[in-house]
Amino acid sequence: MKGRPIRIGVVGCGSVLDPYMTVADPLRRRGEVELVAACGRPHQRRYVVEGLGVPSFTTDFRDVTESKDVDLVLVLTSAKDHGPITRAALEAGKHVLVEKPVSVDLEEASRIVDLARKGPGYLVCAPHVILSPTFQTIAHRLRRGDIGRVVSARARYGFSGPWWNKWFYLPGGGVLTDLACYNIATLTGLLGPARRVMAMAGVSVPEREINGERVRVVAEDNAQILLDFGDAAFAVVTSSLTMQQYRSPAVELYGSTGVIQMLGDDWDPDGYEIWRNEAGCWQVFKEQMPDWPWADGLRHLVECIREGVPPLITPEHAYHTLEVSIKAQVSAREGRAMRIESTFTPPAFTGPKEEVPAHMIHDRTRKHQAPLSASG
Repeated sequence: MKGRPIRIGVVGCGSVLDPYMTVADPLRRRGEVELVAACGRPHQRRYVVEGLGVPSFTTDFRDVTESKDVDLVLVLTSAKDHGPITRAALEAGKHVLVEKPVSVDLEEASRIVDLARKGPGYLVCAPHVILSPTFQTIAHRLRRGDIGRVVSARARYGFSGPWWNKWFYLPGGGVLTDLACYNIATLTGLLGPARRVMAMAGVSVPEREINGERVRVVAEDNAQILLDFGDAAFAVVTSSLTMQQYRSPAVELYGSTGVIQMLGDDWDPDGYEIWRNEAGCWQVFKEQMPDWPWADGLRHLVECIREGVPPLITPEHAYHTLEVSIKAQVSAREGRAMRIESTFTPPAFTGPKEEVPAHMIHDRTRKHQAPLSASG
């Protein structure tokens, strides 16, 4: 599609739209994309048509997914609607970017992955954490063996909770599928597929005030998640909608000969620091791209469509992240470890080409073991 702009149709014109439009604006100025259609609520029409310059507005998502004038569908609705809209767009042969999670149902998510695998359209699912320069630098260093074999890891993300929409606290929302997914995508992107998950999760704040309305919280708002990557490599995710503030690394990776810590948040990194035993000191590296946007998946997808190359963010990785999230919910409710059945190939970046998950690397001189399957 190098010869003409990629035509984008948006489904969902709420709070998530503006960050994606910030990414879309330079693409529009360069003539790489056009915003041709949008689906939203009636009161959003004026802002979308007059403010964003989108010529066609509808309240029925099928008008976008079935339009012959749309090449790429951007799905930014509430979580429970992601699956049906994404499925419809893929069935219509469109490229799709969908906010997380790809679905709130594992069976539906599996069908979506199968559609993406067989159909002509690319599917990119949020979160887009693996695209940040800091993530990719850390991935290089892990696969190069700079801190040896990773045997333990921690990740955290949270805040005091959304106040703008109640769906976050209702079935289909909650901290596990809406927040912890960032850390799960990051850890699995760095360490490879998880084999098992155990979790404790529950509702810590039973009632919230959302736009002046008192809402009873149903979905979990507080969670501790333990991931087993095999070969005695473990990670803990702390994610909560009850965190007022924090001052700690986003991700901590403990290896046999060193430590790497991502600073800031994994969706908004602030550089990283590394300890290597052979150096005997901490080295701190500033953020390479302070303005890197968490909606960068749109730029990446557009670039992949124009160049005809598959995206780094794969549907299989998104499904794996969702399976871990949903089975963490089950684990918390049933009090038992849950086996993770899915697997995926960790992303490879320009630079050192090491396909072995970091937790399988023993040192630079030994022959690498083959990546372990999650069903192994």
